[in-house]
Amino acid sequence: MERVLHHFPLDPASRQVRLQLGEKRLSFTEVLVKPWERAPEFLVLNPSGLTPVLVETRDGESVVIAESRAILEHLEETAPEPSLLGRTTAERAEARRLVQWFDRKFDFEVNGLLLHEKLEKRLMGLGAPDLLALRHGRDALRTHLLHIEALLSARDWLAGARLSLADFAAASNLSVIDYFNDVPWKDFPAAKTWYMRLKSRPCFRPLLADSWPGLVPAGHYDDLDF
Repeated sequence: MERVLHHFPLDPASRQVRLQLGEKRLSFTEVLVKPWERAPEFLVLNPSGLTPVLVETRDGESVVIAESRAILEHLEETAPEPSLLGRTTAERAEARRLVQWFDRKFDFEVNGLLLHEKLEKRLMGLGAPDLLALRHGRDALRTHLLHIEALLSARDWLAGARLSLADFAAASNLSVIDYFNDVPWKDFPAAKTWYMRLKSRPCFRPLLADSWPGLVPAGHYDDLDF
């Protein structure tokens, strides 16, 4: 099986899939995509223009799986071990709920402000960040971190006793925000400890090596004991 992942390094959705591939020890080749350029060859793979896209080729036949949720489910189906959805129906339901939480609610309330102002505007040449939008995004981030703290007060991992796609969904989003030094870790000790555990996993190391021209990561970004 040959796998090619088309992705943008600072895209949380792409990072979810990279973590899943790494945790399952599935080899793949990376193709970097600039989604804002809407390259015709990439639009052939995914007409929405959104990353990530995974192309799997076996015996000369290729399958294109577009966007993160489809890829996550596909890999759980075709490479079930280790399971990242849980062993029981309840675990799988909770993992899926939290993946949806971060893909929709967190993305809208936090990324739609913080990452839009600090990342998307910079890449697309849309001007300086809006300070009011940044403040609202940081306020929303604290609300989500409180939710993470509440979950971790009763669980080893976000969805239960085992590491799951829920942890990767949360960490993928937070890692990009942490790249820009916007996560108030000192106010959320349980979330910080959980994130340190994730950062220490081998599958996380490629994310810590990410950088983009003109966008310098925070000094602690790749520090496992920050």
